Amino acid sequence: MSTSPATGPLTVGIGGFGAIGQKVAAALDNGSIEGLKLVAVSARDVDKAKANMAGFKTAVPVVPLAELAKLADIVIECAPAAVFAEVGRAAVERGRIFVPISVGALLRHEDLVERARSTGARIVVPTGALIGLDAVRAAAEGEISEVRLVTRKPPGGLAGAPYLIENDISVEGLTEAKKVFDGSARDGAAGFPANVNVAAALSLAGIGPDATKLEIWADPSVTRNTHTITVEADSARFTMTIENVPTQENPKTGKITALSVIATLRRLGAPMTAGT
Repeated sequence: MSTSPATGPLTVGIGGFGAIGQKVAAALDNGSIEGLKLVAVSARDVDKAKANMAGFKTAVPVVPLAELAKLADIVIECAPAAVFAEVGRAAVERGRIFVPISVGALLRHEDLVERARSTGARIVVPTGALIGLDAVRAAAEGEISEVRLVTRKPPGGLAGAPYLIENDISVEGLTEAKKVFDGSARDGAAGFPANVNVAAALSLAGIGPDATKLEIWADPSVTRNTHTITVEADSARFTMTIENVPTQENPKTGKITALSVIATLRRLGAPMTAGT
């Protein structure tokens, strides 16, 4: 009986070395993700990034964003949305596996999906701060009539969003919940680029960014970033709610986001996976 020759681990590069990037890098460095190896990271502050790797078993080079795709099979984007295209396009052009965190930015660069078909690249979107995307993907194989996401965040977690600034909407000093957005996932992702990547991920799993409905509330009564999904389909009707603990470093991001990336990477290297 013949067997296939053994292959080495898939190499990983991380673009952005903030709270999410560091947590993912640490999991790769300690060897807890089977079949994957960290080979490079990218950060604006090279010295700080090197200092943050002080406790790693193996320090890796800090390189420019576009260089990651030359070194790694898998490129993870954990950087500000403004540099999404720089890291994403390089990964897709080289036929890499591209794992974006700024999923809302992907809606503004949908040409990358078509380009990936030509280059052999794969764009793998993590579930992120949501719940039940596997159920939404399954329902989308049939007919879905409506998908709605209602997001509630502490007002401070929404402060500074472009949509609020452009429309002169204040979230300061609130004593009760205030709806600050009601529209499509596409428009919400553009107006709240640091807040609702969840809406973009949900839309890509289901019926698309223009048909997916989104409400955003600034709610002083909540201490966690809360997302409720309601789906009406010919196969099922379901409602799911998740309350995410914000990170100390960035209240706009939940702790579960980094864990979702780690879980996604684990699926890429594992001999067996569970879930759709």
